[in-house]
Amino acid sequence: MSTESSENTASSELRPTPGQTVGPFFHFGLMYERAHEIVEPGTPGAVRLHGRVLDGAMQPLPDAMVELWHATPDGAVPDARGSFKREGSFTGWGRSATDLEGRWWFRTLEPGATQGAPFFAAAVFARGLMDRLYTRIYLPGPATESDPFLQSLPAERRATLIATREPDGSLSHDIVLQGEGETVFLDFAQGGPAGA
Repeated sequence: MSTESSENTASSELRPTPGQTVGPFFHFGLMYERAHEIVEPGTPGAVRLHGRVLDGAMQPLPDAMVELWHATPDGAVPDARGSFKREGSFTGWGRSATDLEGRWWFRTLEPGATQGAPFFAAAVFARGLMDRLYTRIYLPGPATESDPFLQSLPAERRATLIATREPDGSLSHDIVLQGEGETVFLDFAQGGPAGA
């Protein structure tokens, strides 16, 4: 290559490459046991977070994956290692594949507030998606009424981000990929999700 063409290449703008579908091979990331069990059975304060991944026709996606990460109950960002081994340290991270009915679940601890109302950060992988989708799952409660991000959304859109407390104490939340009742998804900027 000549010097002139090297200089032209170096000075030209880099163009982003197009996204590529995330499936079907993302399930290789689930090849370890208990990826959805962030805490052990019987852990004090443990909660079951569960729901479904639904398409625009409200049909379940049997081959999606939900990834979850969140703060500790006191609102600290976990820095423990060993997410794949679950060696006793709370990492706040896990993955759950959906079953034939589109259902996913985690056993974890409820996050404390870091900024605004407490929430779980989630990413959804599914066939046909060009990239993962980022969202949040907020704990139900009065803190959601003053959360700056939630209050920036219309009420009907806000509802797509707030879990429901079941009579048994578990948290239920469906993720709808498109259409009526579509979950609010976030752009992911450096430093974390930036907004809808």
